[in-house]
Amino acid sequence: MMRIGTGEAASRLVRLALAAGLALNVSACFRPLYGPTASGESMQVALAAVQVDDVVMAQDQDRLGHYLRSELIFALDGSGQNATPKRYRLKLKGSETVTTPIVSSATARAEAGTLIGTINYSLESLDGRKVITDGVATSTATYDRSQQRFASLRAARDAEIRLAKVLSDQIKTRIASVLAVIKPSGS
Repeated sequence: MMRIGTGEAASRLVRLALAAGLALNVSACFRPLYGPTASGESMQVALAAVQVDDVVMAQDQDRLGHYLRSELIFALDGSGQNATPKRYRLKLKGSETVTTPIVSSATARAEAGTLIGTINYSLESLDGRKVITDGVATSTATYDRSQQRFASLRAARDAEIRLAKVLSDQIKTRIASVLAVIKPSGS
C-alpha cells in the first residue's frame, strides 16, 4: 500500500485551490446573452426595439426575402404588438443561388438542390446616422427533387423557409450580442 506524503498532499491542495481561483476569475467574464443588457433593460425589450425593413433581394428572389423578414419580426418581437418604441432599424440585402450537386446519369435531371442564401445586414439608429453593427449571414438548405413538378416546387419552398429560419437565427444572435453591451442612444 502506497501512502501519499504530506508534501504531495500539500501540492495537490495548492493545485486545487489555484484551479478554483482561476475558475472563479473566469466565471466573472461570463455574461448570459439573454440576461439584462448593459443599459439594464431586458434583452427582449432591446430586441423588440428593432424595426425590420423590407429585404432587398435580387430580381425573382423576393420569396426568401419575405420569409426572412417574417422570421426576423417574429424572432425580435414575437408579440406582434407595436407597444415597444423602435430605436433601431435593421436593413437587409440578400441573394439566393441554387446549385444541383447530384444529377442522374440515366435521366440527366437534378435529383437534389442546394439553396445558398447570403444576407448583408446593417443595424442602424432609427434616424440612420449611426451604424450599430453590420455583417453577413450565410447558410444553406438542401432538398430532394422529384419527377413530380409540384413536389419539387414544394420541396424548394420548404427549403427556402428553412433557410430563412437559419439566417434569421444567425442575425438575431449577432444583434443580441451587440445590444447586450451597448447603452441605448440618449443614455
